Amino acid sequence: MTLRAYAKINIGLHVVGKRPDGYHNIETVFHPIDLYDEVAIHEHEEEGIHFQSLGANLPNDHRNLCVRAAQLVMDVTGVHRGVEIVLIKRIPIGAGLGGGSSDAAAVLKGLVKLWSLDITASELELLGSSLGSDVPYFIRGGTAFATGRGEILEPLMITLPYWITVITPPIHISTAWAYRQLELRQQTMRTDWKILLTNGSRNPAELRSHLFNDFEEVVFRHHTEIKNIKDQLLKVGAEVALMSGSGSSVFGLFHDKPAFDAISALFPSSYHLSVTSPSFHPLAA
Repeated sequence: MTLRAYAKINIGLHVVGKRPDGYHNIETVFHPIDLYDEVAIHEHEEEGIHFQSLGANLPNDHRNLCVRAAQLVMDVTGVHRGVEIVLIKRIPIGAGLGGGSSDAAAVLKGLVKLWSLDITASELELLGSSLGSDVPYFIRGGTAFATGRGEILEPLMITLPYWITVITPPIHISTAWAYRQLELRQQTMRTDWKILLTNGSRNPAELRSHLFNDFEEVVFRHHTEIKNIKDQLLKVGAEVALMSGSGSSVFGLFHDKPAFDAISALFPSSYHLSVTSPSFHPLAA
């Protein structure tokens, strides 16, 4: 079987504070975009995990989230059949789009289906949270308001009436580095993003006024070219532009379908560009 592992953007990201376990509590809205890796999963005649990636030079051992996800399923269930996993990588790495976590979620879901395992969706999300804070989101999908480390999810039934253009420069931002650089600030009287996006998503002025990403200041300070992406998107008509996650991707929300060629011409050829339509819905796994 072949599964699509879709990328996400963060429509706003607030770091609430540091937890006793060393992680941070956050508030964010996860939203899928029309950009995906493909994860092919098949039985293999030899026992063990047989992994390869196409399109990116990734490790094929326990450092890879796909391998760790498969091993986790084997350890928890006691099923140790041979499995072949082939990852076709399209989502930029270290870009704030959740590609690695999405790939891991696809492996978890794929092995449950391939081996007809008796694991519920909630149990699978709990397994996924041990691999990465946003893996549970990719198991569930849709649009969700996330709290805790990002694993506590509340579905949002919203229609986002914008074309989403995502620009990713060839810059790998380490999430751990971004958190170390971050200066936490207390946000008082802040707008509830759930209400904002549910009731006011068609009002770009409201979105511009109340959406923010706490990582932008530190990342822009060290990488001015990422700030330039945001400035350029706003200059060519984006109603809202924000960095996704801890970077390096920046997305713009456009009322009308943006001219792909015109936007591409603004940036070096090494930059990755994707466009998602307002009517986009990911294919079910």
